[in-house]
Amino acid sequence: MVSVFDNLMNVVKKHGAGYIVLIDPESGSSEKLISSAEKCRKYGADAIFIGGSLVSSNSLDNLISEIKKNVTIPVVLFPGGAYQISKEADAMLFMSLISGRNPNYLIGEQVIAAPLIKKMNIETIPTGYMLIESGRTTSVEFMSSTKPIPRDKPAIAAAHAMAAELLGMKIVYLEAGSGALYPVSDTMVEVVSGSVSIPVIVGGGIKTPEDAASKVKKGASFIVTGNVIEDRGSEIIKEFADAVHSVK
Repeated sequence: MVSVFDNLMNVVKKHGAGYIVLIDPESGSSEKLISSAEKCRKYGADAIFIGGSLVSSNSLDNLISEIKKNVTIPVVLFPGGAYQISKEADAMLFMSLISGRNPNYLIGEQVIAAPLIKKMNIETIPTGYMLIESGRTTSVEFMSSTKPIPRDKPAIAAAHAMAAELLGMKIVYLEAGSGALYPVSDTMVEVVSGSVSIPVIVGGGIKTPEDAASKVKKGASFIVTGNVIEDRGSEIIKEFADAVHSVK
């Protein structure tokens, strides 16, 4: 059986880069979220991330189960903490917030979650998660009590990415954050991507398909959007997917 990680790597081999939509379970009714997931599949997204900084719902299992009944693309947990785990997901990003120095998000939440993840036998994708300054305080920055890497310091981000690769992480995630004023700069994407051999995900503040394509040209392996889909409607999913897939 092909793992979710290998599935995502096959997307990169086929298209040059992949497009992922982040769905926040707290952003609407279950009916709305399931409908959004169906449109992600219909309009060309390669995977769905499920999660957010303030997920408090007790029905995460049910939501993911219903989404999976209606989509064939991978549904991957994007957990904000050890309490955001579901056995229904196809896989989860096992993230360490390597840009910060808060031990709880470097290793603490991971230790709490590990026994449950092992028991549930969920596929994990070890991920070096980095917050990048975005022009305003984002939810993840506030909730994690960590400072982001300055957006004009790509060398610092690259050093963190190299450390993640040497520690055995499979993916580096550059995150400007939900509602970011500015996305991760093309320069930072280029420098980080050129410093490691593992895939680089870029998310937060990417408002147009042209922005997405530009970051793929600079080396991003995956583009993630969230709020822009909620703000502009699901039809733009196809525009993003086409833009990301056409760069190769």
